[in-house]
Amino acid sequence: MTSAVLKKQYAPLQFGYINLLKVAAAQLIVLHHLAFYGPMADYVRPVFPDLIGFLGDSARIAVQVFLVIGGFLAAKSLSPAGLPSHAHPLGAIWHRYAKLAPPFIAATLVAAVASALASRWMVHDSISEPATLAQLAAHAALLHGVLDYPSLSAGAWYVAIDFQLYAALVLLLWSAGVLVGKHAVRWLMPLLVAVGIIVSLLHFNLDPAWDSWAPYFFGSYGLGLMAWWGSDPERKPGAATLIMLAALLPALGALVLEFRSRIALALVVASVLFVCGRIKTASNGHGWAAINQLGKISYAVFLIHFPVCLLVNAAFTRFVEPEPELQMLGMLVAWSGSLLAGAAFHRWVELPLGRAVQLVSDKIDTRDWFKPDSSRTGVVTLR
Repeated sequence: MTSAVLKKQYAPLQFGYINLLKVAAAQLIVLHHLAFYGPMADYVRPVFPDLIGFLGDSARIAVQVFLVIGGFLAAKSLSPAGLPSHAHPLGAIWHRYAKLAPPFIAATLVAAVASALASRWMVHDSISEPATLAQLAAHAALLHGVLDYPSLSAGAWYVAIDFQLYAALVLLLWSAGVLVGKHAVRWLMPLLVAVGIIVSLLHFNLDPAWDSWAPYFFGSYGLGLMAWWGSDPERKPGAATLIMLAALLPALGALVLEFRSRIALALVVASVLFVCGRIKTASNGHGWAAINQLGKISYAVFLIHFPVCLLVNAAFTRFVEPEPELQMLGMLVAWSGSLLAGAAFHRWVELPLGRAVQLVSDKIDTRDWFKPDSSRTGVVTLR
């Protein structure tokens, strides 16, 4: 039997429905930025006003899919049984930074160069001012939003928020573990997260001044955490139901008090994950193979699509007639180019950087970072 046949026959199982959600959300984010930034969409709008209007406005809430999935997978890796844990929190936070930041920094540099090139062909609000060293350093530290530096790429805020949320979860697990020690119970973390969801949705998420900080987004992230713990087959059905009610009822109450489409979407996604988030699918069929591959490169597409879209916008503004049909072709070129660039970025930048950082991390024993008292127990399983 050939290796190709064996590979197809024994294709690993993956969280296919999660990948499907990620792929759909990633495409909507790319199309949203195409419609929101750049002049091509302005020429297409008179022909397809409803489509461009939807993509330029409503499609932006697709980022909620990533927030909920982020919480779901963070629970899977950090506390799969919902128990508090306090082993090596700084090491866990470092590993998350090392996963997110290197490709983000590379993509940010590409975006800065793309803005400089695009400025030669067009004048538009989507083009950033020349980057300063302080601005680049703030991006590298994932503090650009907190320090009020303009983002060099659309969606840069999300990477910083993802890191904040993950770090907050690690510290919450560690703090709860220190507090209860060996007497940890499986309801403690769901209870704490439920309280966090309530506070986030009823206070922080109603105040845009908090939109550079994790508490603003914890409601959506917490729904993902609860979806993982609530779908745990090891829990009694009654306990699983209580966990989901503790997440869904506050979200529903928050929507009644003030409806927010982004929170409504997060609630739907959490419900979907509760039902089928743990289902694994074979990747040997053409459809699922494509979905899983696109899911694998979704972070790379998210990082690199803006400079691609910016350059295509600039090129079509400078060299192509402003006819709606031609500019629509430009949007399709930018969309497909973003996917191709994402695949290349994943293979030639994201993966090599990940291996390089892993080599450095292996030489630094992060297991000793914030090492707990040997009399206590707890495990942080890194993603």
